[in-house]
Amino acid sequence: MTTLVLGANGQTGRLVVEALLQKDISVIAVVRSKDSLPVELLSHALLHVVEVSVTELNTSEIGYLVKEATSVISCLGHNVSWQGMYGEPRRLVKDSVERVCREIQTLEPNGVRKFVLMNSTGCRNTDLNEQISIAQKAIVTLLRLLLPPHADNEAAANFLRKQVGQDNPNIEWVVVRPDGLIDEHRVSGYELHPSPIRSAIFDPGKTSRINVADFMVSLVTDENLWQSWKGQAPVIYNVND
Repeated sequence: MTTLVLGANGQTGRLVVEALLQKDISVIAVVRSKDSLPVELLSHALLHVVEVSVTELNTSEIGYLVKEATSVISCLGHNVSWQGMYGEPRRLVKDSVERVCREIQTLEPNGVRKFVLMNSTGCRNTDLNEQISIAQKAIVTLLRLLLPPHADNEAAANFLRKQVGQDNPNIEWVVVRPDGLIDEHRVSGYELHPSPIRSAIFDPGKTSRINVADFMVSLVTDENLWQSWKGQAPVIYNVND
C-alpha cells in the first residue's frame, strides 16, 4: 500500500504523512520544499519526497505518481496571504484534483484508487438536501464571489461528485469537511456526520488538524470505514466542542 499526499507541506498534510508512516504505510509526499517537513521524517525508509509545486508537475509525472499509489490524500489549500488568496493559481485545488483523477483513469491496468479530499463545512454537499439559513446562504454567496479559495474548494468537491461520480470504475472518493480548524498535539475524540449539525458561519464548531489527519488516514487504511463513507462528504467535529 502506498499513499500519494498532495499538499504534504501544509499544517494538516504534515500530520497526514506522520500518521501514515506510523502505520507503516509507504508515502509519496509532494512538497514545495523539503524544509517544510520535520527532519526526523525525511530519513524515514517509507517516505519518498517529491520536491516540486504540484502545479509544475506535467501529465507524465502525475501519471507516474498515481501509478505507484493505491490511494491519494489531498490537503492542498491556499496560503493565507494576499498572493495566496487572490493570486494565481486560483483553481489550485480543483485543477490538481482533476489532473490527478484524469491520470488515474488512463492507467493500465486501471484498478481502483481511493481519493480523499480535505474540504470545508462551508461547502455544501448538494447530493443531500442540506438546509442553511437565508443569511448563511447570502454570506456563502459573498464568499464565493470575494474569496477565490472558497470557490476553489467548492469546485474541487463538485468535480468529484459530478464528474467522477458514484459509479466510477477507477476512482472512489470521500470529501472530508472539518469545521473551524485548531491545533492540538494529540488525537482526541471526534464525531462524524453526513452533514453539518451546526452553522459553519454563525455557530461554527472546532476540529483539530490532527483529528482530520487521523480520520483521512483511517479512511485509506480501514476498509470498513471506507465502505461506510465512500461517495460522501462527512463532517468532522471534535467531541464536546
